[in-house]
Amino acid sequence: MEFLYNVLTVLHFIGWAIVLGGYLASLRSPGLYRGVFHGAATALVAGVLMVGVAEMGGVWGDDGPDMAKIGVKLVVALVVAVLAFVAKRQGSKADNGTGAVAPALKHSLGVLVVINIIVAVFW
Repeated sequence: MEFLYNVLTVLHFIGWAIVLGGYLASLRSPGLYRGVFHGAATALVAGVLMVGVAEMGGVWGDDGPDMAKIGVKLVVALVVAVLAFVAKRQGSKADNGTGAVAPALKHSLGVLVVINIIVAVFW
């Protein structure tokens, strides 16, 4: 179970790296890379599976992380995934899938990813 947990942790990190990297790479353009949604979905699913595997397999032991922290991270990840989906749909309406996205939508996505990282590290 610990090996599966570690594989899911790597997938979770890769998903968030795709989201943050896609956001940072698209700062100078009006659009947002379509891979950001896929990264957000990967991070969300891998995070949920990580918690399930850790709870089933006893990876965390008795002193696991606070479930309030897990809940906050889940809500933020869901919001990021929805925003990334909306941005993907908004950008697909023009320019062969790389159309402009509302700046507030794009920047709120980036801020929420950073907030999720801060919650993971400091809580």
